[in-house]
Amino acid sequence: MTPLPPFTVIEPEIGHTLAKVLRSRLHESLPSWADVKATIERRRVTINGSVCADPARRLKEGDVIELLAKPAALPRNATVESLVIRHLDDHVVVIEKPSGVSSVRHPAELEWSEERKRLEPTLHDLAQWAIAAKLNRSAKGLPPLRIVHRLDKETSGLLVFARSVLAERELGRQFRQHTVVRRYLAVITGHVTPRTIRSTLIRDRGDGRRGSTKQPDITGKDAITHVEIEERLPKHTLLSCKLETGRTHQIRIHLAEAGHPVCGEKVYTKNSAGETLPNTPAPRLALHATELGFEHPVTGEHLHWTMPLPPDLAKFVERLRT
Repeated sequence: MTPLPPFTVIEPEIGHTLAKVLRSRLHESLPSWADVKATIERRRVTINGSVCADPARRLKEGDVIELLAKPAALPRNATVESLVIRHLDDHVVVIEKPSGVSSVRHPAELEWSEERKRLEPTLHDLAQWAIAAKLNRSAKGLPPLRIVHRLDKETSGLLVFARSVLAERELGRQFRQHTVVRRYLAVITGHVTPRTIRSTLIRDRGDGRRGSTKQPDITGKDAITHVEIEERLPKHTLLSCKLETGRTHQIRIHLAEAGHPVCGEKVYTKNSAGETLPNTPAPRLALHATELGFEHPVTGEHLHWTMPLPPDLAKFVERLRT
């Protein structure tokens, strides 16, 4: 099969299916629809770094498509048995999210069968199956999990789902009012000083990526990240990043635009001037949601959890110390 380097979806391809775009670009090496469909379903295609096994997935502007040399392996930690539940009651569940698992399913995949979902589970799926196992009940008989926030696929750490309509509404209010405690650990190249980063984030900064704008006539969303030093390493820094707002990819964008992308970053690699920055390879994106706290949506009790760096990032930091 002819190699296909990563490419960004362009205007004529927007809205078309993944299968159609791949066949158009690889018509010589993938001459039939069956070849294209088989290549996708064998986990050989990623969209924005995540495996996509759905040939009918509709593509959006800025999507980055890559054809892998061999099928991607299923995440080893994407199992019910390995999932850690930190808190469970009738209204909320707090989970330790492993890296390599999407928080929620793409809308185009919501109608997948249960069997197909188990081949590519999300944290949303795993959490519901784990709750069912813990309560010795069928997952179909449980109230649906309701999404109130997300973590990027490669980011690990603490995440909460609502288990009732009331919890969804009340947690949503707390997130909107920025009263939820969310702190992340990030490893960056170089050294920085403690600071508060404020910017206006937009969906497309001009290169198909999310980013900040200084143009007053463009409508965006305020984003605020408080950065503290957790540990200075010889050529790197372990940062503590506390979110005041929770915009998509906020920490990754803010640190890259400040000139210090998160180690292992593959998307946000340019500073605010548009210059590509050097970065340190890592086992994966070196970002971890280490702290989560909120008021229980029914009892009002303040709930709070912390989670240390998982083994892969802890070993990475230890290497950087020497």
